[in-house]
Amino acid sequence: MSKTARGRFFEDYRMGEVIAHAVPRTIGAGERALYHALYPARGALHSSDAFARACGLHASPMDDLAVFHTVFGKTVPDISLNAVANLGNAEGRFLAPVWPGDTLSAESEVIGLRPNSNGRTGVVWVRTTGHNQHGAAVLSYVRWVMVRKGDPEAAVAAPVVPTLAPAVAAGALVVPAGLDFAGHDCTLSGGPHLWEDYAPGEIIDHVDAVTIEEAEHMMATRLWQNTARVHFDATHREDGRRLIYGGHVISLGRALAFNGLQNAHLLAGINGGAHVAPCFAGDTVRAWTEVLDRAETSRPSVGALRLRLVVARSDEARPGVLRGEDGAYAPGVLLDFDHWVLMPRGA
Repeated sequence: MSKTARGRFFEDYRMGEVIAHAVPRTIGAGERALYHALYPARGALHSSDAFARACGLHASPMDDLAVFHTVFGKTVPDISLNAVANLGNAEGRFLAPVWPGDTLSAESEVIGLRPNSNGRTGVVWVRTTGHNQHGAAVLSYVRWVMVRKGDPEAAVAAPVVPTLAPAVAAGALVVPAGLDFAGHDCTLSGGPHLWEDYAPGEIIDHVDAVTIEEAEHMMATRLWQNTARVHFDATHREDGRRLIYGGHVISLGRALAFNGLQNAHLLAGINGGAHVAPCFAGDTVRAWTEVLDRAETSRPSVGALRLRLVVARSDEARPGVLRGEDGAYAPGVLLDFDHWVLMPRGA
């Protein structure tokens, strides 16, 4: 009997099964330092314990996307080791802060299966929950991924496509216990604009661009213990190119969005994440954001802002242009990321 794992193929999944993922991961200041080295991330709440304490927290929490990537990475050997592509995310909620020293684990429930007409692949939907060492849920999200079949002739179950909410309801967003922006310092955070300064329909061009390096994206993906072959093995794709992990693009985009959204401190919800086109080392990307909605929260000093973050190749990026007249995504668009953030409100 072989002692090595080949990973699951499409025909190996069953509706309703719950998969407990290996390996629990304790994350700390080292992961934070690497995250800030790999991305131009400089949000004050995730950079400074003193700033976080002034906002009602006992210390600076881990970056939200570092938590997402860590939990996501736990799922890869069971969900997407044999993936063609990760297709999207939805119904994501950040349920509790993660602190340096916390240990994260993950489990996923299969909520949808649909074979593709080519007979060689299918789409798998899972709802993943990340827990800390106390068993408390810190993150929950749905993702769907296109997975190869191991045996093209293998029988598969009737398709089941889950119905997903178009967005996380503002009332379902979790404001971390103690968070209070009443004494927020805009000088230290790097920007003067607060929740009420943003209006639905506004387009923010984040100006800056970054060229993706082969070594950096592979280091980042290893940091999250993401073992998907398409990110490392240049022989795994017919074109001989390593595919950039979609989460790497999300983190780059959110970090670039700091210029214009300096006070969007916490990621609270993921409404939808579409990886529109493949991204490769050598691509130079830039980002723009559309403000979709504003909502109050249960905390008077904390507002919720719904944003669409778009990452596109720099030479084709057109801020505010997401789709063409035919309804298809505009050329160069790599990521369409609809999310909620928590930010301070004015007096």
